Amino acid sequence: MDADLFTTTCPVQAEFERAVSALKDMGAAYQRIDPTPALARVAVPALVMSREVRASLQSEETGIVFSGWVEHRPAAISMPDGPVPQGDAVRFRRAAIMVLGPCVADETKIRLVAHIEGDLAPALPFLNAVMPHASYMPRAETLTYLDGHRMVALYARRITIAKADEIVDAWVTLQRIRRQVEDAWARRESIEPSFETRKKPPALEIYKRLPGTNCGLCGEMTCIAFALRLWSGQVSVHACAPAFEPGNDALRDALLEIVAGMGLASPGETQQ
Repeated sequence: MDADLFTTTCPVQAEFERAVSALKDMGAAYQRIDPTPALARVAVPALVMSREVRASLQSEETGIVFSGWVEHRPAAISMPDGPVPQGDAVRFRRAAIMVLGPCVADETKIRLVAHIEGDLAPALPFLNAVMPHASYMPRAETLTYLDGHRMVALYARRITIAKADEIVDAWVTLQRIRRQVEDAWARRESIEPSFETRKKPPALEIYKRLPGTNCGLCGEMTCIAFALRLWSGQVSVHACAPAFEPGNDALRDALLEIVAGMGLASPGETQQ
C-alpha cells in the first residue's frame, strides 16, 4: 500500500464523470478502477490519486459529491466476469455507496454505507431462514452477519459493511448480497420465513469500536466492561461520552452501526 495514494468513489455515475472532467482540466495524474459489467448494479468507478492531487481537487470547490476517501490498497481479488445483471430484480435493484471511510475497528480495512434502490425488509425473514449464523431483529428490521471477516448489516433501504479489504472487495461483497437477497426472495414460496432472533455478534465487536481509553465516564472501569453491558442491553450507547464528542464522527458512526445491527438501539438513537 502506498500511504500517499487515496481511493475515492461517488454515489452516482454523473458525479464520477464530473470528477474526471475536473481532474483533466487540472492536468492532474490519476488512475481509474472500472468495475466489470457484472458489478454494474452495485458500483460506480473509483479514482486513485495522490495526496497532493486530492488536496487540489478539493480546493477547487467544484461541489462534486464524493462518497469518501480511504488510503489506496490494490485489490487482492479479481472482479467477476459476465454481462450486466439482467432480470427483474424486486428487492435489491441497485446500490449507491454514500459513505466510504477507514474502518474504526481495523484501520487496515474500509467501511461503507450503501443506499438501496428497492426494499430489503420483506426479504429479511427469508434470508434469516437460510442463514443460520445471522442475527435478525424483526422490530428493527435489521439482519446482521459475518461474511468472512466482514461485518454486514442489512436494513430496509441501506447496507453497512465493515472490514471490507478495499473498494473492489466492497463491490464484490455488495453484489454477493444482491444475489443472496434476490435468490431468497425468488424462492420464498419454498422457504419458511424465520422471525427467530439468534445470538448477537460477540461483545468484542462493540469493544473494537469504542475509544479504548478506559476513561470511566460511562460508569465502568474499562471499555470492555462497557461493551459487555451494552451487548447485554443494560446501558445505552450514548453512555460512551467520548464517542459523541465533536470531531469523533467516524468513531460515533461505527459504534452506532454495530449497535443498530445488533438491535441494541432504537431507530432514533442511530440516525447518522
